[in-house]
Amino acid sequence: MKIGYSFRAAASACVLCAASVLLPAPPVAAAGGAGTDPGARERPAEAPMPQPALLEREGTQVRLRAGAPQTPELSALSWLVADADTGEVLAAHNAHARLAPASTLKTLFALTVLPSAPGGAQHTVSGRELAGIGEGSSLVGVVPGHTYRVSDLWRGVFLNSGNDAVHVLAALNGGWEHTARQMQAKARALGALDTHVVSPDGYDADGQVSSAYDLAVFGRMGLRNPDFARYCSTAHATFPGNDGTSFEIANTNRLLTGADGVAPYPGLIGVKNGYTTNAGNTLIAAARRDGRTLVATVMHPQQGGGLQVYEEARALLDWGFDAADRVDPVGSLDALRPVAHGTRLVAPAKPHTEPESNWPETGAIAGAAGLGAAGLGLGAVLARLRRRSHRITRG
Repeated sequence: MKIGYSFRAAASACVLCAASVLLPAPPVAAAGGAGTDPGARERPAEAPMPQPALLEREGTQVRLRAGAPQTPELSALSWLVADADTGEVLAAHNAHARLAPASTLKTLFALTVLPSAPGGAQHTVSGRELAGIGEGSSLVGVVPGHTYRVSDLWRGVFLNSGNDAVHVLAALNGGWEHTARQMQAKARALGALDTHVVSPDGYDADGQVSSAYDLAVFGRMGLRNPDFARYCSTAHATFPGNDGTSFEIANTNRLLTGADGVAPYPGLIGVKNGYTTNAGNTLIAAARRDGRTLVATVMHPQQGGGLQVYEEARALLDWGFDAADRVDPVGSLDALRPVAHGTRLVAPAKPHTEPESNWPETGAIAGAAGLGAAGLGLGAVLARLRRRSHRITRG
């Protein structure tokens, strides 16, 4: 028998407690008198109570209404599909399983570093900034001594998954280890509690993990940042060469480009794919259809070849668009903050080819603006709760 302590249950309690402190009391209650909530009369008497989240459970979690299609049969060790606008998780499989994320972790890197590395700046790369790149890393072709627009480096990150570009941007941000610590703090602030950052580029490292849930949080938050959304939806761009010329780079997300025989997904707007020997294939994909935006994450398919991750993401998105109005949510991507249902995502409606002209700088911290000091305080409380959490097993 297991007597368990659910960390996320405690986390939810923290959020509710904080909300009760921060929200203003109804006028009657504030005056010290008894009375009914004036808003109660406006609520439908038959409105159902929210159902508890199922995401802590192992296996596939879904709440199908009558006539809803069954979830697709997938081989991935972990997956999730959610409404990117509301944050409602439509279905998931081992949502919090901690697995190696590969280059999908670059989404967290971008969320963390974009505010300090706007695209309009220029930087001359030093050899020291390119030191320590892991053997076999994907590269975009950054050359020491060359001056790049920072926007070029970001396209190298998002399109080519270039670890060389990540190393340079991390140096601009204060260094490799500093950036890893910042990414860790950012993940906690977003409620992504399964993620442990060791190598900011997603390169395999002992103890580096994330989850389908956390990756969906990163992808969704990224789509609320105009720069992030633009970079991740770019299918093709040019990158400066060493001799004054330039060469074309293509996004390695085959659902976006349709490369290698993978049919492009209609309405796809990014976000990021990844692969390492340890992680296998991983993918965050977002698409928009008929005014609805979904985000899906797939981690380490166990069948098929290297392109299987795209077909499993395709199946998840297809199912999500078909079933979205016929399922009840099994959880939410809003672990620490209420969702602003009126806030729309800013990703372009379809992939595009980025021209060589400079991009104007935009408000890179827009996606994080809603967190505030209260969210950071809750993050600290949740971190303490996690350290205290334990599980007693009896035979």
